[in-house]
Amino acid sequence: MAGPGFIHLHVHSAYSLLEGALPLSKLLDLAKADKQPALGIADTNNLFGALEFSEKAAGKGIQPLIGVELAVDFSAMEDSQDRMQERGHDRGRFGKGGLVLLATSENGFANLSSLVSRAHLEGENGRAAAKLGWMHQEALDGIICLSGGPEGAIDPWFANNADAIALARLDRLRELFGDRLYIELQRHGRPQETLNEAKLIDYAYARGVPLVATNEPFYPAPIDHEAHDALLAIAGGTVVAQTERRKLTNQHYFKTREEMQKLFADLPEALDNTIEIAQRIGYRPKKRNPVLPTFAASPGQSAEEAVTAEAQALAHMARTGLEERLRVVGVAPGKTEEIYRERLEYELGIIERMKYPGYFLIVADFIQWAKAHDIPVGPGRGSGAGSLVAYATTITDLDPLAYNLLFERFLNPERVSMPDFDIDFCQDRREEVIRYVQQKYGEAQVAQIITFGTLQARAVLRDVGRVLQMPYGQVDRIAKLVPANPADPWTLERSLKEVPQLQQLADEDEQVRDLLAIGQKLEGLYRHASTHAAGIVIGDRPLQELAPLYRDPRSDMPVSQYNMKWSETAGLVKFDFLGLKTLTTIKRAVDMINRSGDGKFRIEDIPITDEKTYKLYSIGDTAGVFQVEGAGMRRALVDMKPDRFEDIIALVALYRPGPMENIPLFNARKRGDEDIEYPHEALSEVLDETYGIIVYQEQVMQIAQILSGYSLGEADMLRRAMGKKIKAEMDAQRARFQEGAIKYGLKKGLADTIFDLLAKFANYGFNKSHAATYALVSYQTAFLKAHYPHEFFAATMTLDMGNTDKLNEFRQDAKKHGIEIVPPCVNRSDAVFNTHDGKVFYAIGAVKGVGQAVAEHIMAARGDKPFADLGDFATRVDARIINRRTLEALINAGAFDQLVPRREQAFAAIDAIVATAQRTNANAADGIMDMFAADRPEPIILNQAVTNWPPAERLSREHGAIGFHLSGHPLDQYAELFDRLRVTPYSDFERAVKDADARAGRIAGTIASRNDRRTKKGTPMAILTLSDASGGYEVIAFSEQISQYSDVLQPGKSVILTVEADERPDGISIRLNKAEPIEGAAEKVGRRLTVFAGSEKCLAPIHSQLKPGGEGQVSFIVIRDAGAKEYEIELKGGYRLSAEIAGSIKAMEGVVDVRLN
Repeated sequence: MAGPGFIHLHVHSAYSLLEGALPLSKLLDLAKADKQPALGIADTNNLFGALEFSEKAAGKGIQPLIGVELAVDFSAMEDSQDRMQERGHDRGRFGKGGLVLLATSENGFANLSSLVSRAHLEGENGRAAAKLGWMHQEALDGIICLSGGPEGAIDPWFANNADAIALARLDRLRELFGDRLYIELQRHGRPQETLNEAKLIDYAYARGVPLVATNEPFYPAPIDHEAHDALLAIAGGTVVAQTERRKLTNQHYFKTREEMQKLFADLPEALDNTIEIAQRIGYRPKKRNPVLPTFAASPGQSAEEAVTAEAQALAHMARTGLEERLRVVGVAPGKTEEIYRERLEYELGIIERMKYPGYFLIVADFIQWAKAHDIPVGPGRGSGAGSLVAYATTITDLDPLAYNLLFERFLNPERVSMPDFDIDFCQDRREEVIRYVQQKYGEAQVAQIITFGTLQARAVLRDVGRVLQMPYGQVDRIAKLVPANPADPWTLERSLKEVPQLQQLADEDEQVRDLLAIGQKLEGLYRHASTHAAGIVIGDRPLQELAPLYRDPRSDMPVSQYNMKWSETAGLVKFDFLGLKTLTTIKRAVDMINRSGDGKFRIEDIPITDEKTYKLYSIGDTAGVFQVEGAGMRRALVDMKPDRFEDIIALVALYRPGPMENIPLFNARKRGDEDIEYPHEALSEVLDETYGIIVYQEQVMQIAQILSGYSLGEADMLRRAMGKKIKAEMDAQRARFQEGAIKYGLKKGLADTIFDLLAKFANYGFNKSHAATYALVSYQTAFLKAHYPHEFFAATMTLDMGNTDKLNEFRQDAKKHGIEIVPPCVNRSDAVFNTHDGKVFYAIGAVKGVGQAVAEHIMAARGDKPFADLGDFATRVDARIINRRTLEALINAGAFDQLVPRREQAFAAIDAIVATAQRTNANAADGIMDMFAADRPEPIILNQAVTNWPPAERLSREHGAIGFHLSGHPLDQYAELFDRLRVTPYSDFERAVKDADARAGRIAGTIASRNDRRTKKGTPMAILTLSDASGGYEVIAFSEQISQYSDVLQPGKSVILTVEADERPDGISIRLNKAEPIEGAAEKVGRRLTVFAGSEKCLAPIHSQLKPGGEGQVSFIVIRDAGAKEYEIELKGGYRLSAEIAGSIKAMEGVVDVRLN
């Protein structure tokens, strides 16, 4: 072919979400293979891939043509809805359609970006669409328009015999775009294309508008059509077999130039115009230097003057701040004030030379604002803690010189890259800091960053299985054969190679083969857009001028349409505002401590050498302690016996896949069980605190500096090269390291050995700055638990109010500490967990069916005056907020026990409470006021005759309201029996499995639920969820046990289980061997029932409840009037005793108490 012949202008990449199946890399490979000189993408309603495509296409020698297929609302120029319906047209179907808009110049791209941004930010009903009214000539300068094709803004009207509307739209577009309008023709074999083509050509010739031929590809090749059709069904929530849905043809693939020339051989002008359009485009978006608002500039200053002013402002803030730190905190051991000042000036020089003072000032400003407004900020995160300037300006709160943290690990003077502070804020108040930044710099200059969710292996199988209408159970079993490992996600290709059962299913079943084949083609495609969890970008101008914007429907902030990497490429500077719930926990605990004390406790002032805190670490008592909660970490702590802060830093760094192999050696050397050895004697100072083991990336840098003469900047580049493992870079660095090491006096063999050692640990080693700051947060939570356990548990449980399992774990841990977690109380509890009189009160907001808003309303209604009774409560709350369901939950949880000790009485009064509240509210609304009502609220009469709830029912209701048993457990009454039968509490059994390698035992539990399913072989199995007084757990029962004990293994039953267990990373796995009902076990051993009664009158009815024929003994103790002597009656014979019988007797009139031993 002479010349290009044809150039693509309307390609949908994978950024056309759930529509395009052409990843940019694949698209560019296809274009390159066809020697296409230029290529235009026009993704649906977005510019997500514009910059990425521009840079990657240019890198392959292909001219990128940047466009978008943008929905445009023409309704403003057309007749009213009524007139449209009279003509028989459906406005909803045809009112909005797409135009292909291509940017020809820098101004054109800015205009295009603006239109797309407005379409998202101002779109209606969650749909991005540009209004025709926005599209005046100035706004369209530098933009070429194609009419959009069969699904665009014009063609559907021709296809539905609404030619007048189509022609009116074309005329309007011709007025707006002039000679930049082209009539788009497509030939994919769809009937409407043929139907429309003649009309479009007639219009073009009549009005002098040029024609252009386009191929609108969505997938790579014809063979991919079936998979793409499944993708459209996934997008539409339909199934492939459904006829009334969006479908494309097998011609919507990426055609070659030759194929397009043959297809449009009868319209050569339409082909030539593709080339003309490409020639008219003389711009592509490119990488931009970082753009930040000038922080310390004055009006009228030049850019250079503003940079100088920022440097001066930062230097002043840092020098002043350092002097304050030295005055308040002092210097680290072995350091002098002069060393601090020299380090500060060194850092300031680098920061100024790299022109980053403004960045530091911006970060320092919003952190200082947060601290001034009592919003907790973390002591640091990531490599930024290595900066003394950051410490002096209060960006961080950990002295980098005290722990030998390196500035160059954060900001390398020999490698130009933006500094990157990641900032942890209190989870509850993070949004306040972001709002402050918006207000300071302008809402238009602050945005979030987009992220894209992809179709991953398991999910894509489930999606494809659904649209192919395969049985859910079959698809679920197939999907679960793909290993689930978030740290190392498995692809379908890898799974087929390494999971024989998956390949076997594919070999045996054609439908499974199709499922996997389609899944592989769709795997990795973008499924949806979301927002980065923490990233915020701040610009010196409206961000719309720097990048197109998007709006996440779950947020009111604009979002950059480029992901994090490409936002930075566009010059947007990212600031990470992270929410760390541990900071919120610490703040809550400190507030509670100060409310009950002298108000002077500050977490920043705690000593770093507290023995009690290190004791807590050493015995592994770290449930709820930041970073060290897991069972494996607790074992490592017990083995290590940390006694200094550096040990905590090291463990935070070591406890990860790879480095954790060194924990036993680290601990043995710390204990003195193993000799400390160094790779070279010159490294003893660098490796002393880690007992000769390389733990941190900073140590790798320091070793290169000592042994081979690297500067710390060069050493950071060495570390990066080792992490990337690029052979050419590694070879160059090895030669450089050898040369320096030999000069230092090492032999080549030892230099090679040490280089290999560094290469291993550069990949494994952890950032010490990050480990140190997170170790400090860990230490702070450990200190609180050691010294203020009540406040610690109340604060910790508050932050996990929605997680019943975690709350129960904390309850058990608190119990071990002798701290009682008591049921909620409308007079003493708060919406969150709190402490009173040495107890932790359960949060009203944590009761199931209540929630935070209702709890806060109750607190507001209570104010400073406790509720006197149910009538008082009813007259002070809002009946629109406190409904029957809320009252049921509160009563079952025990929240009214202080007002009405018998929960069944309070429950029976619910209708009266609701009626009183409604009547009070209605009177208030009508303006009827009783001046004495506050002093004498309407009484609610309690039903004295209501039947007592048996203990089991009371506990069951409490479990339903709270999620676990709080005031007691159904198994509590069996404590003596369990001792006699050697039944182990679950928590003790779990600990034995983890710590003592126990593998079998007897445990008891009340079954909460049973989940029946099938094994991979198709045999029955069940997962039983149980609890005892120490906590909840799961047991797996297989077919043999299910068959043998089916009647016993039912929800609500209390059972004794003989089990086997194995340790897992997240706990233990328990398998059932044998099960028996507790009552059956109890009948096998002698038991005694003691009944305390108020008079002899109840003895006969009680005796009638007893069942003879067992081994149990029964005695009555009759309690006469006050001061009278008690006497005991022993019944002869044996009885069958059970908790149910004891409960029913306890509920009888005249019975004071019952004990079953």
